[in-house]
Amino acid sequence: MDLMKIAEQAFATGKELPEFFPGDTITVAYRIKEGNKERIQQYRGVVIKINGHGLKKRFTVRKISDNIGVERIFPVESPFIDSITINKHGKVRRAKLYYLRQLTGKKARIKERRIIKKEA
Repeated sequence: MDLMKIAEQAFATGKELPEFFPGDTITVAYRIKEGNKERIQQYRGVVIKINGHGLKKRFTVRKISDNIGVERIFPVESPFIDSITINKHGKVRRAKLYYLRQLTGKKARIKERRIIKKEA
């Protein structure tokens, strides 16, 4: 069991990513390697679930592309994730937002949660 932990820690990126929750709209800058070229692709969508813990934590982002719902799973400790920016905090009452798969248009919108930052 200790060998598994050692191997996981060796592959850990150690990046500081912002804290986000299901319902938040985020943009994931993901590095894609095509042949000998490398580029960064922006993937913007709503986080519909977060599962796992520690180094095995992963999150699913859903976006609408040409009226087709596209979901992608990203591991948090992936070396290909360049950055994550939070565009909007969503106000939801569930941890897994699978109901968004059946909704389209205005019904699929999520209310925005206002964040009040405390000054030190």
